[in-house]
Amino acid sequence: MPAARKPHISNLVIEKFMTEGPKVLFDPKYTSTIVLLLWSFEIVINLFVITRVQYTEIDWKAYMQEVGGFLNGTYDYTQLKGDTGPLVYPAGFVYVYSLLFYLTSHGQNIRFAQYIFLVLYLINFMLVARIYQKTMKCPPFVLVFMSLTSYRVHSLFVLRLFNDPLAMLVFYISLNCFIDKKWYLGSFFFSFAVSIKMNVLLFAPGLLVVYLVENGILQTLRNLLICVGLQVALAIPFLATNPQGYLIRSFDLGRQFFHKWTVNWRFLSVEMFADRRFHALLLAAHLTVLILFAAIRWRRNISSLFQLINMKTRWNCGVLSIQPDQLVTVLFTSNFIGMCFSRSLHYQFYIWYYHTIPHLLWSTKYSTPVRLLIFGVIELCWNTYPSTNISSLALHASHALLLIGLWRNNGCVLEPATIEEKPSKDD
Repeated sequence: MPAARKPHISNLVIEKFMTEGPKVLFDPKYTSTIVLLLWSFEIVINLFVITRVQYTEIDWKAYMQEVGGFLNGTYDYTQLKGDTGPLVYPAGFVYVYSLLFYLTSHGQNIRFAQYIFLVLYLINFMLVARIYQKTMKCPPFVLVFMSLTSYRVHSLFVLRLFNDPLAMLVFYISLNCFIDKKWYLGSFFFSFAVSIKMNVLLFAPGLLVVYLVENGILQTLRNLLICVGLQVALAIPFLATNPQGYLIRSFDLGRQFFHKWTVNWRFLSVEMFADRRFHALLLAAHLTVLILFAAIRWRRNISSLFQLINMKTRWNCGVLSIQPDQLVTVLFTSNFIGMCFSRSLHYQFYIWYYHTIPHLLWSTKYSTPVRLLIFGVIELCWNTYPSTNISSLALHASHALLLIGLWRNNGCVLEPATIEEKPSKDD
């Protein structure tokens, strides 16, 4: 009787690939493998964009004019301006773009600036990937969609050179620090991100709740002191010259946006878009939804929320040791609520929440096809230029579906239901 023939090695490889291959795309344990492959693709894609797609001037020249005035000795914020108008960002922006001013021959070597932003894009990608690897929430194939499908996000980095991507990059540094329980260092980078562009403050309500839950009141105050202290330290030259001018210009929450650039409110009339009563209504809705999420979805109820500031039991002790998924869910949701009720979203603002969308979608109980559909519609809306009534309405509908999905996800994120509660020092 002839001996059984051993299977050919190529057949073994094919069989192994057929059995193990799908796991690489669907099992979160393989996230790092996908990330390494995508990182290589990202280098090629960004180099292609830089060399083959024409650079279009939007704000880079104005940025260079603004920091050029500072480098020439002007510390009065009301006197710092460029072709697009006055400087409206906090002091951290001035220092970051002053460095870029010198590195790019006073802003003239735009191609070198694009290569700098390519490196920053790759760093940002790795920071985001590490967050997804730590949370183990999303299947790796989602990172493929997030990485390779958005021309807009690549453009914001290497074709537009906006400060929005830089602010978000520093925020993701801070979030990685928070995941690693390096709270003081995370607070430092969080505040530095705010100093580049204050949209990062949309994460602040969620971060405050996280501070209190994990660290208690005393440590929360210390972290807040780091945040405020850095803002003051960075602003010293400007505060010493014209403090009122600095505060009004750099943290102007009432700044009026132009209707022609809006992505989310195109269907409104110009008059309605600029109406202060409409802005007040959006702010009220924003605060209401935040409070509801904080009291009912992040904590058990309003009483449970207020227990976080109980001086007797929580002065020196938090409620629980927060896990990465809990931390990221709360911060990303806090930011997303702000996006939903924003007075206006411009195209560069997409980076404010783009990399958070997959995590938020996989925090709902929607099926995978529905999640991908919502993600796809959001991407389509942001890539419709100029925006239309339909694209704006579709964006709001997608946001509403995602917000409802987050609300309907059962369970309180920051309650010790599955994690042992930290004992109070008074117990």
